[in-house]
Amino acid sequence: MTRGEEPPPLPAIARLQSYRWFVVGTVCIGACMGQIDASMTQVLLPRLEVEFGARLSSVSWVAVAYLLAMASFTPIFGRLADMFGRKLLYLGGFLLFIVGSGLCGFATDLPTLIFFRILQSVGAALLTSNSIAIVVMATGPAEHGRGLGLQSAAQAIGLGAGPAIGGLILDTLGWQWAFWINVPMGLIGILLGWLTLPQTKAPPHTGRFDWYGALLIAPALTAVVAVLNEGHAWGFTSPALIGCLLFGILFLVLFVRAERRATAPLLDLHLLTKRAFLLGNAANFLSYAVLFGVFFLIPFVLVRIYDDSALAAGLRLSILPVTLGLLAPVGGALYDRLGARTPTSCGMLICIASLAMIYVFLDGSAEKLPLVTLALAVFGVGQGLFISPNTSAIMSTAPPEQTGQAGSVLNVVRLIGMSTGIAGASTLFALGLGRADGSTLGLPTASLVAASREVILLLGGLAALAGLISLLRSAPPQAPRTDAARYVSE
Repeated sequence: MTRGEEPPPLPAIARLQSYRWFVVGTVCIGACMGQIDASMTQVLLPRLEVEFGARLSSVSWVAVAYLLAMASFTPIFGRLADMFGRKLLYLGGFLLFIVGSGLCGFATDLPTLIFFRILQSVGAALLTSNSIAIVVMATGPAEHGRGLGLQSAAQAIGLGAGPAIGGLILDTLGWQWAFWINVPMGLIGILLGWLTLPQTKAPPHTGRFDWYGALLIAPALTAVVAVLNEGHAWGFTSPALIGCLLFGILFLVLFVRAERRATAPLLDLHLLTKRAFLLGNAANFLSYAVLFGVFFLIPFVLVRIYDDSALAAGLRLSILPVTLGLLAPVGGALYDRLGARTPTSCGMLICIASLAMIYVFLDGSAEKLPLVTLALAVFGVGQGLFISPNTSAIMSTAPPEQTGQAGSVLNVVRLIGMSTGIAGASTLFALGLGRADGSTLGLPTASLVAASREVILLLGGLAALAGLISLLRSAPPQAPRTDAARYVSE
């Protein structure tokens, strides 16, 4: 593939004075679609446990495999886009995403569904690795913030709407339609992308592709997360678990060694030698592990303990991303005035307080359910105050010429944190239930409440660790954030 093969935008559209906003709008479709799918899947998991008669650890792979594949492929596609251009890769992302989504709806067993979810996530990785660069390429320096802000708003809308849409679909149409609704949106995205997206400008020589790193990253991440996710099912002393752990450590060591030696690595791990960059990414990992641990647990709590319908559960869960999205700009403004330490520390403190509320009020009684819902809103406030300042602090430590690499490391760490949060919550929840079949069905409320509280304690501990790391930040002289720093994690 060469850059000359990229189709130009339709001349009638490209000549419009508002052409750049057609480009931004096309990217917003992919951004919204991806976040709807990511948040909707969490509401879907309790239903899939029933539909396929599968254990909890197996069902969680529907979410975990998707995130792991995204973590593995996003840096690969980002590098390929630098070398060969972005338009065709972005359109290919739409195509793979809707093909994978459509096939997910036809899956007749859980392994097939997980396989198609991986295919879907490859498309999502193509979209994610190119979206910010396309918006920046289409808008001038004075409008980068507005363009990236619109993209961020589209993602917030998708993240907030996903659980409610998923609940409505489950109560009216069936779980398959949770995947099929992506198809018409994706087709619109492909058509608009072909007609509007600009051709990629040729950059300077970017070096050779890091094939060694690309081959090592997926098995390394998968093996490590599999140990966490399947420990209860396999047995913590089983040969399968021990072998998988050794396999994961070996591939991680080989990957780190390859990246340190590569002239143009997928992930520049030398950035982690900077104390501020390392601490920020450690907090980044922990915050997303806590966030998606809550996203995983709460649908089971609402459906199994409180007998909520899928729609009611989705509406309650939507409160979390809505408050997160509303408070994220406040977190950004506080970073501009105070730096990262104060808003990130306060954000995690609020998350800890909200998890304590859930621990106390989650007792299975209907009169306490509004307080659990309120705690979810408070948790979203804490995450909203944390994420934007932490992202900006991470990006501010990287030299301008390494902004892309810093963003790649940040996004991979974020996705690994999401996977770890779901896997850890799933395993601890299953252990707390004490059932050999790993099922949440047919259990007394007291057992479900006790297991849920154990997960909340774990997530509270992770949030406390993230808060402690935030307090350890240095307080450098304040500098304004760049637009890319504000939105690179979105």
